[in-house]
Amino acid sequence: MEAALAEELDEIAQLGTSNGGKLKVHNQVPGGVHCSGTLEDAMRMNLHSRIASRVLMRMAHSRYVNENDIYDRTLEQPWEDWFGIHHTIRIDVTAIKSPLRSLEFTTLKIKDGICDRFRDLCGKRPSVDTRTPDMRIVGFLDANNFTLYLDTSGEALFKRGWRLDTGDAPLRENLAAGLLRVAGWKPGIPLFDPMCGSGTILAEAAQIVAGIPPGLHREFAFEKFNEVDQTAWQTIKGSIKLNPLPTEPTIFGSDISGDMVSMTRSNLNKAGIHFDVPLKQIEAQEVKAPTTTPGILLTNPPYGERIGVRGDKSLTDDDLAKEFFSDFSATLKQRFAGWSVFLFTADLGVPKMLRLKESRKTPFFNGALECRLFRFDMVAGFNRREQAKPKDVTGH
Repeated sequence: MEAALAEELDEIAQLGTSNGGKLKVHNQVPGGVHCSGTLEDAMRMNLHSRIASRVLMRMAHSRYVNENDIYDRTLEQPWEDWFGIHHTIRIDVTAIKSPLRSLEFTTLKIKDGICDRFRDLCGKRPSVDTRTPDMRIVGFLDANNFTLYLDTSGEALFKRGWRLDTGDAPLRENLAAGLLRVAGWKPGIPLFDPMCGSGTILAEAAQIVAGIPPGLHREFAFEKFNEVDQTAWQTIKGSIKLNPLPTEPTIFGSDISGDMVSMTRSNLNKAGIHFDVPLKQIEAQEVKAPTTTPGILLTNPPYGERIGVRGDKSLTDDDLAKEFFSDFSATLKQRFAGWSVFLFTADLGVPKMLRLKESRKTPFFNGALECRLFRFDMVAGFNRREQAKPKDVTGH
């Protein structure tokens, strides 16, 4: 989602230009985007980014040979400028091709560097709390270089603060937001999720329509930084402009499970959505286009046991999948002419089961799981050839 995130950060930079913002988006790197700016820019990113997982502030970057180099560089940093001994800390380290044998030992050396700095300055050290720390410090190692970050976000940004109810294998909110952006959806374009589960895609889209920032109902680590400018933070929050509520529905959802439909309704309510998002309990194979204007169908199809909720229990998961996608394909061809259909799945055989040729496939990772966002353009008249029956031809 790096390209989608870079595009979003450019939009967030525009929000800050009238208020002295200096956010500049630099290069995309695997798993992230480098940018620069002020702490107020970091506040805006945390409040407004739907796609980022965390906003990390770089404290140090240097070459290393062993763990002692990492300890020395950690010890040099002015941690006391950002937090105190009364704050709890947590250290996380990730590495790609690092020659160091133990990430646990490296994590310990970073913790020692921070704690020894405080001990040298004031005779006491902060405590470690791995569950709900005040401050998170992140180390990243490649083959030669070591980078140290202070996390401005706290809890991962996909935790919006509204979702309590989830179904099986729910999409993370920032992944759903990334899918919407990559699919090209914008407010006003009809959106339909016929297998909505707990409603993550619908809730993200509905908040975008309403102009509700994803971070509106949660707290961030930067709020606990030493001498943080609370006035600046309140000004940033106060500059939020919600959109007028739509008078006609453009976002629609359905699911085979009544419990999921109820959960979606509950989650939309918790996400602050106060306009109509029509929801139905219906099998995906039976759905019809919810608007006469073609739009975007975006969904995360079920798999395995989820397909068999009401299926024939004597069939295998593979048989159920083939039967389901065959029926769903017929529905798409017959009832969704002109729509752009996006299916997000880890099953790379879905186009074959649909008997459709994708017009685009975008690689994604859902955690460690490699997935694809397949796009199918449902051309008007798609199904004529299939529906046409052989006729007797008589020569005259």
